[in-house]
Amino acid sequence: MNILIKPIITEKMTHLGETLNRYGFIVHKEANKLQIKEAVEKLYGVDVREVNTMRYSGKAKSRFTKTGVIGGRTKAYKKAIITLAEGETIDFYSNI
Repeated sequence: MNILIKPIITEKMTHLGETLNRYGFIVHKEANKLQIKEAVEKLYGVDVREVNTMRYSGKAKSRFTKTGVIGGRTKAYKKAIITLAEGETIDFYSNI
């Protein structure tokens, strides 16, 4: 099971990374906090101090088209906010 799906790179998460040393990831729905901590430490070589997780359910969406109303749902996902120890950082832009 691949624990980390992708990092969250938004203005809010960038600000949290710069000020509070927190970084966000979309993670596998079945992953627990210990697995997330181990995956981040192994992948980025940092010391994780705290892990907070949130589960988001999919939302119902609809749109109007020429042929009528089309309905659907967005995906459900789990988000993890990682707090690193003092002096540790993660650079998501180094591989670009």
